[in-house]
Amino acid sequence: MRLSVFLIGLLLASPLAAGERAVAPGTGSLAAAIAGAAPGDVLVLADGVYAGPVVIDRSLTISGPRGAVVDGQGRGSVMTISAADVTLTGFTVTGSGRVNQDLDAGVKILEGADRARVEKLLVTGNMHGIDVHGGHDAAISGNEIIGTDSPRMNERGNGIYVWNSPGTLLENNVIRYGRDGIFSNASADSIYRGNVMRDLRFAVHFMYTRNTEVSGNISIGNHLGFAIMFSNKAKILDNLSLGDREHGLMLNYANNADVTGNLVRGGTKKCLFIYNAHKNLIWNNRFEGCGIGIHFTAGSEKNVLTGNAFIANREQVKYVGTRNMEWSHEGRGNFWSDHPAFDLNGDGIADSFYRPNDLMDQILWSQPAASLLIGSPAVQLVRWSQRDFPATLPGGVRDSAPLMRPLTISVPPEILGFEAEAAGRWAEGNHDDTDPDNLAAH
Repeated sequence: MRLSVFLIGLLLASPLAAGERAVAPGTGSLAAAIAGAAPGDVLVLADGVYAGPVVIDRSLTISGPRGAVVDGQGRGSVMTISAADVTLTGFTVTGSGRVNQDLDAGVKILEGADRARVEKLLVTGNMHGIDVHGGHDAAISGNEIIGTDSPRMNERGNGIYVWNSPGTLLENNVIRYGRDGIFSNASADSIYRGNVMRDLRFAVHFMYTRNTEVSGNISIGNHLGFAIMFSNKAKILDNLSLGDREHGLMLNYANNADVTGNLVRGGTKKCLFIYNAHKNLIWNNRFEGCGIGIHFTAGSEKNVLTGNAFIANREQVKYVGTRNMEWSHEGRGNFWSDHPAFDLNGDGIADSFYRPNDLMDQILWSQPAASLLIGSPAVQLVRWSQRDFPATLPGGVRDSAPLMRPLTISVPPEILGFEAEAAGRWAEGNHDDTDPDNLAAH
C-alpha cells in the first residue's frame, strides 16, 4: 500500500518537474526561454546578466536570486507582462529606457495581464520602478525599488505607478528616490499597506482614485507624505509621516475619507492640510511638532474631527474664514497641548472650550508686520473683549469638549534612526530643486 502511494506521488510530480526549466545567462537566452515555454512553466534564472527587454506573453513563473540581473540596456521597459497569471520573484531588474512620457519601467503590467505577482525583486536604475498599467488584481509585494536621485525631482519616475488597475495590492515594498513612491491615478478598490518610502516628492499620491485603503505605511523625509487629491472614499489608516518637509497629510478635493490612527511628526510646515475637502472623518490621529498643526481652508464642509491630538505645533490651527466650525463630535473633542484646562469632575473632558483662532490671529496671518504690536495694550484689549464678549468674535474653530490626555502612537525602533537622519538633512537645508509651492499642482 505504501509503495503504491509513493508511485502515485511520483507520477503526479513528474509533470511539474518537466515544467521547470533552468535558463543560463546571456544575450537572448531569457527571450528564447519565454518563447519556448508552455503556459504554467517555471523558468529558473542563475546568477548572471540576462539581456532585455523581454515580453512575457504567456502564463509563466520566472524566479531567481538577486544575482540574476535582467538588464533592459536602456530601451523601453525591461520586462513587460502581457498575459494573465504571471509571477516574477527574487531577481534584479535594471536598465529601462529614460523616456518618462512613455512610462519606461523596470516591470510593466499591461491591460489583460490580470493577477500578476511581482515579489521580492530588486528594481533599480529604471525610470519608473513597477508600472501597473491596466492589469487587474495585481499583487506587488516585498520588493526593493530604488529610483534615481537626478535630474530634477519632478522629471523622475515613480516607484510604483498604478493606472486604471482595480484590485491592486501593494504590500511591504521599500521605495527610495525617484518622484512619488506610489502614484495611483484613475484606479479603484485596492489596498496599499506596509510600504516604507523615503527621499521622494510624495510618498503616496492619489489622483482620481476611489475606494482604496492606505494603511500601515511609513513615509520618512519626503516633501509630502500622503497626498489624497480629487479622490473619493479613501481609507487612510495607521500610517506614519516622519519628518516630511511640506505636509504630512493633504486632503485636496478629497471627499468621504476615513482618516484614522495616523501619526504626523516633525514636519517643517504643515501636519495636515485640508483644501476643499468634504464629509471626511478625521479621528484618533496625532499631529506633532509641525509649523502648523492643521491648515483648514477653501470652504471645506461637514468634516468631523474628534479624538485627535495636536501637540507642540507652532500654530495649532490656521483657519481664515467667517464661518463657525465645531471640532468636537458627540461630546468628544481633541487634545490641544496649549490649552491650559482643568477637569474637575474627572471625565477626561476639559471644563472649558478651546478656541485656537481669534481676530488678532487672522490679522497676523494676513499682515505679518503686525506681529511687532503683539504685546501692545491695544492688542490685549481686543483679546480681552473677545473673551468676555463672544459676539465680537469672528467665525472660526471651536472645540467644545477638549480632551485632557492625548493618544499615543508608537514608532518602530528601527525607524527612529531614519527619522533623525531626515530631520538633520532638512535642518541643514540639504534638499533638491523641487519647488514646494508647486507640489499640489503635479
